[in-house]
Amino acid sequence: MRVTRLPQDPGPAGWNKLLDTPPLATRLEETTTADWLIIGAGYAGLAAAHRLSKEAPEDRIILLDAVRVGDGPAGRNSGFMIDLPHDLASADYGGALHSDIAQTQDNRRGISHAAVMADEFGLGPEAFTMSGKINAAATDKGAAHNRDFAKHLAAMNEAYDMLDAAQMRALTGTDYYQSGLFTPGSAMIQPAMFVRGVAQGLRSNRVIIYENSPVIALERQGDWVARTPKGKVTAPRVILAVNGHLNSFGYMPGRLMHVFTYASMTRALHPDEIARLGGEAVWGLTPADPMGTTVRRISGVGGDRIVIRNRFTFDASLKVNDARIARVGADHDRAFARRFPMLDAVTMDYRWGGRLCLSRNTVQVVGQLEDGLYSACCQNGLGTAKGTLAGGLAAELAMGKTSAALERALAADAPTRLPPAPIASIGANLHIRLAEMRAGKEL
Repeated sequence: MRVTRLPQDPGPAGWNKLLDTPPLATRLEETTTADWLIIGAGYAGLAAAHRLSKEAPEDRIILLDAVRVGDGPAGRNSGFMIDLPHDLASADYGGALHSDIAQTQDNRRGISHAAVMADEFGLGPEAFTMSGKINAAATDKGAAHNRDFAKHLAAMNEAYDMLDAAQMRALTGTDYYQSGLFTPGSAMIQPAMFVRGVAQGLRSNRVIIYENSPVIALERQGDWVARTPKGKVTAPRVILAVNGHLNSFGYMPGRLMHVFTYASMTRALHPDEIARLGGEAVWGLTPADPMGTTVRRISGVGGDRIVIRNRFTFDASLKVNDARIARVGADHDRAFARRFPMLDAVTMDYRWGGRLCLSRNTVQVVGQLEDGLYSACCQNGLGTAKGTLAGGLAAELAMGKTSAALERALAADAPTRLPPAPIASIGANLHIRLAEMRAGKEL
């Protein structure tokens, strides 16, 4: 199979820009062999490598990534590892009770795996911390979404706390939010710090990571052979941990939705601005309406900053241009100004986009594609938790092991087929735009 296109991630990934410049990348520029080849060094690929390194410690494992670790989608998300249902197509994230209970169990398995890696590699609380999360409501409609979700959580026997406007103001420093719904089981991460830390912790004589080494062809010649522009790897078992890029390898055509979401990060706040804002130094809010604005305040490497994430677009080409980033950036500026009028002189340092992969029926693609070829893809907008889960499950399957989570993944339906490409693109973007308009002040 020829890989004729490579995704493009627009704008510098702000999380990665806060960190020290890494050493020069090691590219694959020779012919080599491995017991295991993992394509993609994001959450799924790193989790698969970690699991294999524990279960098959004598085996040689190679990871290939098209870019630097932390520059791709894994370093571009909002940094929430969410345990609870998080269906972006629903009004309040929830779905059917039975499936949401199972999904929560699976998400927690992914988060637990991430916690083990963070502890093993000494990543520290800025990279990974079990913080819980808050669904923030700016409107009566958002508050109603939270109340509906709270009822759903009660039916799931899940703990939560409702926060009033005063508690939200004490946390965030702004009076923009009228209420919030806190749940304790999520983690917050600095995405680039986390994936770079895990990658560094994995590197050894047995686990080799090649960056800036895109796979341009993958074929079966007894074993699998992956070719990069200047090198080649032969391995009997391959795990594709490439999320929506799976389509580029020829699998699941017409079944995966490629969506971009966007973020902006402020410059470091000055001491007087920090005093004027008030609130706590570190917090994160997801919107009560799934199409609303995610907001994080961070404090650590790079100083005190605020991150704004909103807007979605359907882009089957797996790329967007700089003009799109500029247009969406204006929306981010308006969302920031509404929430933080006391910071009217604060500008944005970084703006970027990141790719999601969704299926219409919200299933992942975890399983065996061909003999010796496995998939850990389609994370449905929750790549941090679901990607980590998928990577571990794919490794488990490839090693001949099993678990309740793997059995659920293998029993899932295939992703539902999409309408023809032009109709899918027009229909999806229209649906997204209408949903964003209905979100109102939550956006």
